[in-house]
Amino acid sequence: MTDIKVSEHEERLKRLEEIKKAQIDPYPAKTGRDHTVAEIFDEFEKLEKEGASVIIAGRLRSLRGHGNLTFAHLEDGTGRIQLAISKKEIGDENYKRFTRLIDVGDFLEVSGVCFVTHKGEKSLMARDWRLLTKALRPLPDKWHGLQDEEEKLRKRYLDILFNPEVRDLIGKRAKFWNAAREFMIEKGFLEVETPVLENTTGGADARPFVTHHNALDIDVYLRISAGELWQKKLMVAGFEKTFEIGRIFRNEGMDAEHLQDYTQLEFYWAYADYKKGMELVEEMYKYIALKTFGKLKFTIGKFEVDLGRKWEIYDYQETIKKYTGIDVLKTSIKEIEAKLKELKIEYDKKGFNITRAIDNLWKYARRQIGGPGFLVGVPVEVSPLAKRYEDNPLITQRFQPIIAGSELGNGFSELNDPIDQAGRFADQAKLREAGDEEAQMFDHEFVEALEYGMPPTCGFGMSERVFAFLNDKSARECQIFPLMRPKGGNQPAEKKKPNHVENSNKKNR
Repeated sequence: MTDIKVSEHEERLKRLEEIKKAQIDPYPAKTGRDHTVAEIFDEFEKLEKEGASVIIAGRLRSLRGHGNLTFAHLEDGTGRIQLAISKKEIGDENYKRFTRLIDVGDFLEVSGVCFVTHKGEKSLMARDWRLLTKALRPLPDKWHGLQDEEEKLRKRYLDILFNPEVRDLIGKRAKFWNAAREFMIEKGFLEVETPVLENTTGGADARPFVTHHNALDIDVYLRISAGELWQKKLMVAGFEKTFEIGRIFRNEGMDAEHLQDYTQLEFYWAYADYKKGMELVEEMYKYIALKTFGKLKFTIGKFEVDLGRKWEIYDYQETIKKYTGIDVLKTSIKEIEAKLKELKIEYDKKGFNITRAIDNLWKYARRQIGGPGFLVGVPVEVSPLAKRYEDNPLITQRFQPIIAGSELGNGFSELNDPIDQAGRFADQAKLREAGDEEAQMFDHEFVEALEYGMPPTCGFGMSERVFAFLNDKSARECQIFPLMRPKGGNQPAEKKKPNHVENSNKKNR
């Protein structure tokens, strides 16, 4: 903050004291507003003709004085209107108080009548005014707003105030999730809520956040999936179609596509397999895109993507071999490491194993694909919760939407064989013991639930990354209030990591 801004802050504090001395409440609880700005414009001719008095309320966005007349603009959530404040209309003392005590950024209630200026601008002639909120800090310069990118995210409320695109983005974000909810409900799915705090994390390869539950005196984890194992327990319980839209948390790297807390949708569909899942997901993505953006064609990075055209099928093994020359079903860590070095792909060597090795190759290959389409034929090593193909137990019935070089969702025919599931959990546990903090934990209670019987089920999940991609923006930009490091420098430094943390199992749900 500059010295000028500090001075303005101090001047506003002085005016606040004057306001209080004048026995004016600078922060009243209620207003008599009877019209929004949009409503005034909708009814303007009628209100002007009748000379009807209206009361509006909003933030003062501009002030320009002309002796005994001051023009201003008042803005509410529906629009902006010009005000004319005249000494003749509101009285000498009231006008002096206005010009002396009121600043741009203050919230006011103004009563008046509609009129059109000689320049043809629809305006409101004030008959009286009342302070609703005294703003103690000046708004950024109206022509430039916030310029620093970090400051824009840190003071997101000001970025929203000055940037119509950000305000529009927030509206679209709401439309996006409402469209997803509408689609699932129309298809007969029941919306559920599952626990955020868990004894054992499940449903993804990801490092969880750990916290302490004081009442039970136990350490618990913030969930890393939108209730995957819980929703599958609901399949055991007899529900056939469930979905959840909720917040999930992953304590790992941050980049343009990944954040630590974000919104995710997951659905589970009994008596359906991955092929039915692909059909439903393609339909859902088109539905959401049309509802949110009114179109199916998008420019995303270097790709031109048309969701309306035929979706392709990309085989995991064939695609990696095409772009790297490696057959992932007949390879070794040594061979993959040599290829990664050749391709100049950085990766985290801590806990490095065949699963992570294969996943790094895939991520290189998938960046060449614009889509839309579905990835299929993923090896069992990187799909610990997916059902195997009957005719090839080395690969799973898994599918992932591929759009603009990235996976924008993840689903499969869910594994419902409790013995197979226990074996895969055991394999994941060994990876954790070897240092892979993102490998899954052994969930004995889930295996026990499967032993009671779960019908054939298709599960799928997508995160808000889909919304970010369709906007051609980073995930951070598309959150309303992204997490920021506190100012002051008293926080531990972030550890830098390669972007391998996209993960192979359900990171992209």
